[in-house]
Amino acid sequence: MNDLLLNIDAGSINWARAQFALTAIYHWLFVPLTLGLAVIMGIAETCYYRTQKPFWKDTAKFWQKLFGINFAMGVATGIILEFEFGTNWSNYSWFVGDIFGAPLAVEGIVAFFMESTFVAVMFFGWNKVSKGFHLASTWLTGLGATISAWWILVANAWMQYPVGCEFNPDTMRNEMVSFLEVALSPFAIGKFCHTVISAWIIGAVFVVAVSCWYLMKKREIQLAKESIKIGAVVGLIASLGAAMTGHISGQQVAQVQPMKLAAMEALYNGGTDQGLTAIAWVNPIAQPDYEQQEAAPLKIDMPYALSIMATNDPHGYVPGINDILNGYTKPDGTVEPSVDEKIERGKKAIEALAAYRQAKKAGNERSAANELATLKENMPYFGYGYVKDKHDVVPYIPVNFWAFRIMVGLGCVFIVFFALITILAFKIPLASIVTRRLLAAIGIIPETQADMNEIAGLPAWHYWVAIILVPLAYIASESGWLVAEFGRQPWTIQDMLPTWVGVSDISGSAVALTFFLFLILFTLMLGVEISILLKQIKKGPEYSA
Repeated sequence: MNDLLLNIDAGSINWARAQFALTAIYHWLFVPLTLGLAVIMGIAETCYYRTQKPFWKDTAKFWQKLFGINFAMGVATGIILEFEFGTNWSNYSWFVGDIFGAPLAVEGIVAFFMESTFVAVMFFGWNKVSKGFHLASTWLTGLGATISAWWILVANAWMQYPVGCEFNPDTMRNEMVSFLEVALSPFAIGKFCHTVISAWIIGAVFVVAVSCWYLMKKREIQLAKESIKIGAVVGLIASLGAAMTGHISGQQVAQVQPMKLAAMEALYNGGTDQGLTAIAWVNPIAQPDYEQQEAAPLKIDMPYALSIMATNDPHGYVPGINDILNGYTKPDGTVEPSVDEKIERGKKAIEALAAYRQAKKAGNERSAANELATLKENMPYFGYGYVKDKHDVVPYIPVNFWAFRIMVGLGCVFIVFFALITILAFKIPLASIVTRRLLAAIGIIPETQADMNEIAGLPAWHYWVAIILVPLAYIASESGWLVAEFGRQPWTIQDMLPTWVGVSDISGSAVALTFFLFLILFTLMLGVEISILLKQIKKGPEYSA
């Protein structure tokens, strides 16, 4: 593997990373709306099944049509994303393909075929199957998309927290020893819950925004009002759920990826009683001098909140970047080695592996056994053996710091937004009066409308607030992924395989060419989808005769 690294230039590594990031970012523009609309259209059809009112059938079919447009685009980008593991990251795929490939294979065999089967019934089976079977098909289409997300997130979570595997020095591959440990990893469960629930927020924001546009245009009034009610409830539950699962994910990151947490907080020197940074001046375009600065300038924090988030204890210990680089003692008394020590132990593991294979080839079993023991002792630090400087393991702090704040800040906005919309849409008596009078007092609605009980009575320009939140919801979602993936750098697999070891031995110019081709292709696809969605929204639902 060392010989292979000598042949891979930096351009190949950077372009491979850029291309994968490009594909993942575009793919994630389509997936959340698919997962979110699946819930909305399922609820709408359930209302039709229970009431037998044609209005609910028309409403369900309208949201299903928008779901279908988005679903097709998501599939296209997802397939390309998986192919890139073989083209640009073949060393990674070879090294851990036995583990990483398993959840992706299950996703393809089970979830994708499940989606493909029931989505056809959902779109073309309205007058061909029973109402109950069609309703089940609609929910199973959404369930299939969610199961697909589950297995993909299991694969991603394993990269963040590799479990259920063991390195085989004879095959030079990591091999799975427990499928259940990989599939049911606490990190995978936490990531799945947070990611899918956050996708429901995007679906809810989209539905509320489209409905508000109809109200602004004074058309499709009944569909808009009822859809706002569904979107408001789903959005409020999802926003609160995202906050709760985000807290759980933060604790898991603190336990297994402390460097990511330190980068998210621009925490240079840790300790007990740590506050959660509300705002600080972290240069957005340059890595800060974390070794010389005690803390980020102009820092305002919430006392004890970071310790609570990371440890559930207001006095809990949270290590900073310098603590992790130089080594520190955990509260339970165990000593975490410095990165320099990990690098040395990683080199020992690599040398022991080479010596073991040489001894095995020569038939020297005793020497092979000794080298194997050395390899196993130092295997937890194997990936560090490819790190040349301890500072290479520090993620890019500006992206992590600001992306985390954008995600959390917008998450708080969505909680308030959906709470207000829920109160107004359902005309909750006391809360509705208080809310309307508060909105009137701060100038959001006129005084004459302070006691109105119709959500359609709001001034038209205020519906733009809901519409503007659509791109902000996507920004929040993409920011979450930036934190997850930038915070993991420089590792493709945490502590096991750096990015520069996982790439394919191909020229940087070849990857650069496909990068720009994909950029053009994905941008065109996004433009086409937006155009089709807008045309369908403008056209509106098709009502039953």
